[in-house]
Amino acid sequence: MMIGSVSEVKNGRRETSMLKMKPSTLRFLAQTILLLFLSGVAVWASEPKGSSAHGTNIFAPTSTPAKSIAELSIFVLTITGIIFVVVFVLLAYSIVKFRERAKDSGREPAQVYGSTQIEVAWTIIPILIVVVLFLATARVIHAIQDAPEPTDAVQVTAIGHQYWWEFRYPKLGIVTANELHIPVSDPNHPTPTFLQLLSVDTDHSFWVPELAGKTDLIPNHPNRMWMDPQRTGVFLGQCAQYCGVQHAKMLLRVSVDGPEDFAAWVRAQQKPAVEDAGAIAGRRVFERNACMNCHAVAGTPANGRFGPDLTHLMSRVTIAAGAAENTHDNLRLWIQNPSAIKPGSLMPAMKLSDADLDAVVSYMETLR
Repeated sequence: MMIGSVSEVKNGRRETSMLKMKPSTLRFLAQTILLLFLSGVAVWASEPKGSSAHGTNIFAPTSTPAKSIAELSIFVLTITGIIFVVVFVLLAYSIVKFRERAKDSGREPAQVYGSTQIEVAWTIIPILIVVVLFLATARVIHAIQDAPEPTDAVQVTAIGHQYWWEFRYPKLGIVTANELHIPVSDPNHPTPTFLQLLSVDTDHSFWVPELAGKTDLIPNHPNRMWMDPQRTGVFLGQCAQYCGVQHAKMLLRVSVDGPEDFAAWVRAQQKPAVEDAGAIAGRRVFERNACMNCHAVAGTPANGRFGPDLTHLMSRVTIAAGAAENTHDNLRLWIQNPSAIKPGSLMPAMKLSDADLDAVVSYMETLR
C-alpha cells in the first residue's frame, strides 16, 4: 500500500518515488485496532453484580447526572465515529484510486483546484457539527448544575485533604472519612444527595463514574454536585485531579444503602465512641501521644481536625483512604509505619513500643 509520493527532477524529467508501508507497520496498526475493539467490548459487557464493589465504568450509570453524561458521551462518540468512517473511506478510496500504476510512467495525476462546492461543504458541515455538539453539551451542563435542591435532600459536605476525604452531614451531626453513605433514590419518591465540595489544601476532584461526573474541590471556592443513585451497592471513586505524591491512592467508596440500612447506619454513627474497659490502656496511649492532636473521637478529649475522625473507625471497610483493607495487621502496620502502605502520607510514624502499639490497636478496634 502506497501512502504518499515524493517527486524530484532528474536528467530533465520528473520521477515519482512512492513511500510504501512496511508489513510490520500494518501488523502494528491491525493489532492496535483489534486491542481497541476488544477493550470497547469489555467495557460495554461489564455489568456490576450484586452489591459488592466493582471497577469504575462510565458506561454503567446508575444516577441521573451520570446517565445524562453517558448519553451525551454516546451521542458525541456516534458523531465522531461517523466522521472517522467517512474520512477513512475517502482516504482508502483515494489511496486505491490514485495509486501509481506502471502505465503512468512517473507522471502526476490530473490536479483539480478551486472547487467552490467542496470549499463550502467542508466549511459549513464542521460548523454545524460544532454547534450541535455545543448545544447538546450546554443542555446537559444546565440540567445538572442548575437542578433544584429538594427540602428533604441529604446534605453532605465533602472536604478534600492530602490525601483523604472528609464527609460531614450537617443535618445529621455525623462526621466520617473516605467512605460515603447515601440513601438509594426511589424514582417515585426521589431522595437525592447534594454535596458541597471544599478543599483545605490544594485542588482535588471528586469522581464516582457511575454516580456523577468529575467536580473539582478548589480552596476558597465552594463547589457543589448531586447524585440520586437508583440501586443499592458500593461504588468506587477516585480523586481525579493530581494533588500530590499520593494522588493515586486518594480513593473513596460510596455505599448506596436502602432506606432501613441507611437509617441504621445514621443511628450508629450518631452514637459516641464505645467505652471498653479492656482497652483503657490503649486509650491512655492514644491520648498522651500526638494522636489526639490530629484525630477526633467523640466523647473523649480527642478533638483534632487534621486527620480523619476515628469515632467509628471499625465501621469502615478500608483505611488510608482505600489504600488497604481495615484488618488488624494492616491497622497495626498503618500506625507503626504509614509509609509502608502509603509512601508520602502526611501521617507520621509514631515510634511506639510494641506494647504501646498493641494497646493502641486494641483500642482502635473497639471504635465501632
